[in-house]
This record gives sequence, structure tokens and C-alpha cells, in this order.
Amino acid sequence: MRILVVEDDDRVARGLVTALRNASYEVTRVATAEAVMRAPAADVVLLDLGLPDADGIDVLRRLRERPQTAIIAVTARAEERERVRGLRSGADDYVVKPFGIAELLARIDAVLRRTRTARASHDDEPPLRLGSLTLDMGAREADLAGASLALTRKEFDLLALLTSRSPAVVSRDLILDQVWGSAWESSSRTLDTHIAALRGKLHDTVRIRTVRGVGYRLVDESGSA
Repeated sequence: MRILVVEDDDRVARGLVTALRNASYEVTRVATAEAVMRAPAADVVLLDLGLPDADGIDVLRRLRERPQTAIIAVTARAEERERVRGLRSGADDYVVKPFGIAELLARIDAVLRRTRTARASHDDEPPLRLGSLTLDMGAREADLAGASLALTRKEFDLLALLTSRSPAVVSRDLILDQVWGSAWESSSRTLDTHIAALRGKLHDTVRIRTVRGVGYRLVDESGSA
């Protein structure tokens, strides 16, 4: 597995690269936002959000255009609003400095496991459809009324789950387990953020309805659901 370390602090980068190589990962390290987009393709990107030449969130959004790459934000920004901002911009996980190598390796393993499972289960799966919404599960692409939807990885996973269960109600607990996994401790607020983001991207013909105290259901407003 290939890991791209994006870190401008040489001391921190050396420690990360050594630990990851000792764990048998193939590692490339870059120090600037400019170098990120020229770097070889990677399975996981460890992205420092405090880069010297650009806002790390902007880099994160650009990396999110690579749907097969998992992104873990590695940063000193510990405030909840910063974590939500990073997750909403497309991060698959968020690690706050200082952190232990064992924790980081566990998070990398979890992200890779979820990514591999998603790829294997969806490669030959037919598209999901609800009204004017179509989700290509293998390519991880969404189309609404003939126009491509720009979704983060988690937004796609969330929308796919709601679409596959429509018009049934999907509980918050099930969403958190299926989309984020049991390791997340603060995912409830994150779920609210992703629901709001999806609502902003969907047309009125496909809506996410809240069932208070239970969860959400995706409804084709142009049909009878």
C-alpha cells in the first residue's frame, strides 16, 4: 500500500516516514501543496492542513477529486469546528497532533479496510436509482437530472445508504455504523453536517426528510414515495 505524507516539518516527516516504512508501507513525502498534485498516486494521503504555501483545506478539496484515495487530515487544529470543516471538505479521518504512531497506524488500517471493502462490494453492483438520481457504485459517481454531483467520499457513502433503503427510514445509529464505523466518537455532529451538505446539493425532486428521534429517509418527490 502506498502512502503520501504531506508534511512541511522535516523532523515530524522523518518520524512518520520511518514508522510507516517499518510497518511495510511504500512511502513518499512532500512538503508543499504544489508538490502534492505532482506526487505519485497513493492509497492513503496523510495531509498536514498547515502547509506553508496554501490552505490545507483547499488541498484537501482538490485531492477529494481522486475518489480512490483515502485522506487522513493530520493537524494541530483540535477545535470541533476545524474537525467538522475538514470532514465536510472530504477527509476520511482526522488525527490531531500530537498523536501516537500506534493510533495513526490503526486509523490507516481502518481507512484502508473500509476502502477495500467498498471497492470489492461495489465493483459489479448495478447503479442505484431514485427518480432523477443515479449512483454508479463502482465508479463512485453520482448524477442528478443529467448533471454530475460533486460529492465527498462520506457524502457519497451516506447518499448511497439512504438511496439503497429508500423510502424506508434509516436510523442515525445505522448510518453512523455503516458510514463512519464504530471507532468514531463525535460522529453525531458530523452526520448533521453531512446531511446539511447533501441537502444543499440535491434538487427539490429528491429530498432527505428527517424523522425526528429516529433518522432520515430519502424521498423521490416527483413520484409517490
